[in-house]
Amino acid sequence: ILPPSVKPFVRTWTKPITIARHAFGDLYKATEFRVPGPGKAELTFTDETGTELFCKPIFNFDGPGVVQGMFNTDASITSFARSCFQYALDTRQDLWFAAKDTISKQYDGCFRDIFQEIYETEYKTRFDALSLSYLYTLIDDAVARVIRSEGGFVWACKNYDGDVMSDMVST
Repeated sequence: ILPPSVKPFVRTWTKPITIARHAFGDLYKATEFRVPGPGKAELTFTDETGTELFCKPIFNFDGPGVVQGMFNTDASITSFARSCFQYALDTRQDLWFAAKDTISKQYDGCFRDIFQEIYETEYKTRFDALSLSYLYTLIDDAVARVIRSEGGFVWACKNYDGDVMSDMVST
């Protein structure tokens, strides 16, 4: 709701921007450890039978530091993607999704791939019929596009991408 006496901070915004923020896992459910001194941090995955499927060093500390592990599930990401696409259809708005998959190839790449698969298999035909678009881009590019845009779209953000968006809007 924008009363006439309240002018938008970004003058190009003439339409609303709907923020859809994924709120599962990520930083909010991360496991953290304050490293007291020299030692090795590893990421290990053991399946339900007790078989270690993955173990990779994260960092060899030569002094104090900090380490953090995050997670998410395909089911949660899929549910988030579907709700974003459906809301965009219901409100007749384009959908933008951004991540940092050039840096976080597996984690952010999983979000990118799930969104793309759901778009292609479940929503593309309906988006096309309404002349709506789905845009995937890197989070840095998304921020620049948002500032230059007139608004009028749904911006889907992961937990920590939502923090980037909040910082951008508050500055």
